[in-house]
Amino acid sequence: MRFNKNLLRAVITVRGMEQKDLAKQSGISRATINAICNGKSCSPDTARKIAEALDVDLQDICEGEEVDQ
Repeated sequence: MRFNKNLLRAVITVRGMEQKDLAKQSGISRATINAICNGKSCSPDTARKIAEALDVDLQDICEGEEVDQ
């Protein structure tokens, strides 16, 4: 699963967070958050944890993929 990296970065900023804050809140390593923010794909479980930590709908920030919720 791949996030729209520009939108993901914007949501992180709007929430007043940094990548380290998202890592802590989602329970995902900082290295993984950094990789995802730079366009790497991730598992659906990881994507859901990030969306939940950011309080956004996963479908809204994923690139062109149908998301089973």
